[in-house]
Amino acid sequence: MKPTPIRKRPVDIDGDDLDRWLSATSEPPLDPGQRIIDPHHHLWDRRAPNADREETPTHSRYVADDLMHDIAQSGHHVLDTVYVECLAMYRKGNHPHASVGEIEFAQGVAATAASGLYGPGQRCCGGLIGFADLTQPAVADHLEALAQAGRNFRGVRQAYGWHASSEIPANHHPTRRIEGLLGHPDFRAGFAELVERDLVFDCWGYHFQMPEVAALARAFPTARLVLDHIGGPIAQGPYAGQRETKVFDEWSRGISELAACPNVVVKLGGCGMPIYGFDYAHRDSPPPNSQRLAEDWHPYFARVIEAFGPERCMFESNFPVDKVSFCYGVMWNAFKRIAQAMDLSPEDRDGLFFKTAARTYRLDLEH
Repeated sequence: MKPTPIRKRPVDIDGDDLDRWLSATSEPPLDPGQRIIDPHHHLWDRRAPNADREETPTHSRYVADDLMHDIAQSGHHVLDTVYVECLAMYRKGNHPHASVGEIEFAQGVAATAASGLYGPGQRCCGGLIGFADLTQPAVADHLEALAQAGRNFRGVRQAYGWHASSEIPANHHPTRRIEGLLGHPDFRAGFAELVERDLVFDCWGYHFQMPEVAALARAFPTARLVLDHIGGPIAQGPYAGQRETKVFDEWSRGISELAACPNVVVKLGGCGMPIYGFDYAHRDSPPPNSQRLAEDWHPYFARVIEAFGPERCMFESNFPVDKVSFCYGVMWNAFKRIAQAMDLSPEDRDGLFFKTAARTYRLDLEH
């Protein structure tokens, strides 16, 4: 049988164009000694013609070398990272646990970093969040397979974003058509398996769904929930043009309800996604600087920090998804400007930048 020819490494045209645009706004790191754990990023290779794509042109390939380049170029002191599922490197064929391939892939990246290839002490993927469909009856076996696939496996993300409007993107998981997923009996049964194993559940949905997250947190008081991207205050479709009014008010009420649940922590980030309505990603003008980002995000982040406390909040990059709007270094400078404007103590700053992430995802800071 004739061997299959090896595919050539593709040129990442959209990614190269993005890097050129971002280079127009660069900044030296503020407070470069501040220790950081980036608790939310992705890695992928979407060269296949039928691969999932982001709506705004970005990297078709963003792997460990790209992440490490962004970190090194930023000048910020990033100790470690947490990888979050994004449908990457699934096993081929009709495999019952296809998402195990993603954990195997990310665990390999962690091993590569631990070898010192990217520099002394530069780690990544110290925690791994995978995917399992919690509505499935055999989810216990799937969770066990994920745990066996990588010692850094820490939990699951199953997105639940849903809205009747076709202008609001459905989530990327097989359960995307289920309204009220977090309250569905099959989901709750699978979620109980997750809780029994003391695994983290990363929550990704929209601001109008935060009461569903609160109901889940109250129903499972020993569960460990992480609200991604400040709860998804989107300004698209029926919410277009209402970011500072209706969206903020509804989102703020949801934050108050969730803050009363002691088993929920929040990731501060995700605002570079175009659906949040900040309009950073237009290539006809330079990328935003950290001062503009800090001014835009301060009302949201300050609201969350004041409601939850710094010990239940963590800054996140959401790269490369948020990279369509700004570069890695500028983003961390914006986070530092917000912490400075809030006049936070050194202990509180450490909570936001690395301690909450280390505790939540059980990362070893002594390696």
